[in-house]
Amino acid sequence: MANFTYIDLSHTIYNGLVTYKGLPAPIICDYLSREQSKKVYAEGTEFQIGKIEMVTNTGTYIDCPFHRFENGKDLSEMNLKNLVDLDAVVLSIPFSTTLKINKEMLLGVDLNEKAVLIHTGWDCHWNTETYYENNPYLTQDAAEYLKNSKVKLVGIDSHNIDNTATNERPVHSILLDAEILIVEHLCNLNQLPKEGFLFSAVPPKFKGVGTFPVRAMAKIII
Repeated sequence: MANFTYIDLSHTIYNGLVTYKGLPAPIICDYLSREQSKKVYAEGTEFQIGKIEMVTNTGTYIDCPFHRFENGKDLSEMNLKNLVDLDAVVLSIPFSTTLKINKEMLLGVDLNEKAVLIHTGWDCHWNTETYYENNPYLTQDAAEYLKNSKVKLVGIDSHNIDNTATNERPVHSILLDAEILIVEHLCNLNQLPKEGFLFSAVPPKFKGVGTFPVRAMAKIII
């Protein structure tokens, strides 16, 4: 029987965390505190029930077609086979080398049916002012190449997979139109091998929602 090690690729979400400047931070608090619960339950028995108010673009999250397209599949319609134990590869393209990731930088690796994780190292700026602008991104021709390579999912450890200097979002449009899922705000990709591991990113099964935080992870045989 094979033994596995797991690498957590998700940022921690906490009260007040800003993921995307301009969007509200989550509010995480008690709906029922432990002290309040003592009035409800038998002596020596207490519980906490939490309450969370947040936009769905919080922390490390997945985008499915409904995020971009009105008639696209939402979270509840995504098949688990597109979310769990995907054969994955890491493409390392340091932000110190370039912020603009084009098609030529993706060549030479078998991407068919893979989860493609773009490791830029930008997660080192997480939760700082630097993180929110001038971040690494994919170009339109890179997105077209990934689509034509029939990848299953594309992830990146950056603020956005698109160039946020404009209001166009060609990478989201191309990938999500082809039902290729996107995971943004990954971290710890430097801890992964280039290939030979499985990637998972599973959101709750919400109807009418196109993006949501995930616990993204890599599963590596040891």
